[in-house]
Amino acid sequence: MPRYFLTLEYHGGPFCGWQRQANGVSVQAVVEHAVERLCGEACTVQGAGRTDAGVHARGQVAHVDLPRAYDGPTVERALNHHLRPHAVAVVAARRVDDTAHARFDATGRCYRYVIRNRRAPLTWEAGLAWQVPVPLDNEAMATAARMLEGRHDFTSFRDAECQARSPVKTLNRLRVERCGDGVEIEAQAPSFLHHQVRNMVGTLVLVGKGSWPAERVGEVLAAGDRRLAGPTAPPDGLYLERVDYAGISR
Repeated sequence: MPRYFLTLEYHGGPFCGWQRQANGVSVQAVVEHAVERLCGEACTVQGAGRTDAGVHARGQVAHVDLPRAYDGPTVERALNHHLRPHAVAVVAARRVDDTAHARFDATGRCYRYVIRNRRAPLTWEAGLAWQVPVPLDNEAMATAARMLEGRHDFTSFRDAECQARSPVKTLNRLRVERCGDGVEIEAQAPSFLHHQVRNMVGTLVLVGKGSWPAERVGEVLAAGDRRLAGPTAPPDGLYLERVDYAGISR
């Protein structure tokens, strides 16, 4: 059966997350329904990562095996037709080797977190960013973020229900940048723990508000205790920007 990589964009607000669930509409379920409408058979769509309820994606990647071969543009157009009216779009579809795997072959993932740092309420960005009305010191946040880069035990930033075998991860990049009335945080790593990015963001915001000195973040990291870190940032501002692969054209 020919295998395709799908690059997906979606607004996470209406969904219970990526993974198919019994108690709500998931991104995976609506994409699988669109695939079935295309080829007439039920097919499993395997995502590169499981985004939580309310988390968005600009570059989620998934693979699917179809019962017959189509060219990539045909798959893209047909799935987008059948995905309506859901807030999900196939940005690209490409035939890949039958052994290529969207999750296990991924070499890196990039997330971006968007904060609107203003008092005025959000209008068109409601549900697409975290509004923090208190002024944030993005330079202090950047200093604290650098303490988290590298290979560490990230237990302090791990959700209690995380199923990863080890809390040790390599954070290649954690960049904090002021963008007008916003602060954006970009995190790059081969893989992440459950809620790791949102927990790191919640902690960095405490530094930005002046509630914590930047050096406290390094102390919390070393302690290996989730209770010592900051709160979990809301899902609204989190985006899966892209998934990287080596030697796989997608």
